[in-house]
Amino acid sequence: MKRLLAAALLLSAAARPVAAAAAATELTVYTALEADQIKAYEASFEKAHPDVKIRWVRDSTGIVTAKLLAEKANPQADVVLGLAATSLMLLDKEKLLAPYAPKGLEKLKASMRDPASPPRWVGMDVWASAICFNTIEAKKRNIPAPTSWADLTKPEYRGQIVMPNPASSGTGYLMVSAWQQLLGAQKAWTYMDALDKNVATYTHSGSKPCKQAAAGEFVVGLSFDYRANASKRDGAPIDVILPKEGLGWDMEAAGIITTTKKMDAAKKLLDWAVSAEANELYANNFAVVAIPGIQHKLEHVPGDVEAMLAKNDFAVAAAQREQILGEWSRRYDAKSEPKK
Repeated sequence: MKRLLAAALLLSAAARPVAAAAAATELTVYTALEADQIKAYEASFEKAHPDVKIRWVRDSTGIVTAKLLAEKANPQADVVLGLAATSLMLLDKEKLLAPYAPKGLEKLKASMRDPASPPRWVGMDVWASAICFNTIEAKKRNIPAPTSWADLTKPEYRGQIVMPNPASSGTGYLMVSAWQQLLGAQKAWTYMDALDKNVATYTHSGSKPCKQAAAGEFVVGLSFDYRANASKRDGAPIDVILPKEGLGWDMEAAGIITTTKKMDAAKKLLDWAVSAEANELYANNFAVVAIPGIQHKLEHVPGDVEAMLAKNDFAVAAAQREQILGEWSRRYDAKSEPKK
């Protein structure tokens, strides 16, 4: 009898982890986070909340935004995390985001959260435009390093620039939006007409231009600070250049989809997203994060990223997005790489 009882207890103990895993809530999270960031974020969250498992649906910003808007009559996501704040503002306009004030909201910079009370979205970090410049290939071709956006229209860069398509890449859109706000619409289109003459192709990923420059496929890749820093850290023969006129930028942000049937688990993820622990992880990747005092300088990105951010009216960037992308596609989409 004692042996039977002991065996039963062992079986019961062994079954408990299986039962706990089976009972875990699965959250469907749409994201544009870089694939090499997701693992650390997921591990941190699931360590704190082993009762919640994340099913990631990942793509570029424009593609994720289009998917969410296409599904608005029957949303498939529970949470959006790591998508541009300008995209979250479009979702809010369609009444797709639930109001929720995460625990610790008061610690965030006022500029990095929805001003509504309670907010529909909260900021995580800032990503900013950067130039990846291949020094080896530039030397072979006697091409000087650019210091400004204006430099990139010079004839020596003809066919040596690759840039993200702003319709599919948030990185591409933050550049175009910055040029619109820095120069005014007419001068921005004149600038992009000149730039287009030097662009070899437009990619559907914000990281890809830097990767291509790092591999020596092109001399100049227009990308963003995280990917530029990571490529340089991994040994790529590139210099990271921040154009002197100012940097296009957007916030990675998070919000809960109104129709989720897993609200308790969704709130846990938003609470984690604004926590100090999460911000420490963001600071490994970005120079500007939502909680003051946590951010630190990226090793291979020169200068003060936060001080170089161009003036950015997010409401304007969101409201003009469709019109700007339509005009951009009409003018330049012929050079875009084929969509997969």
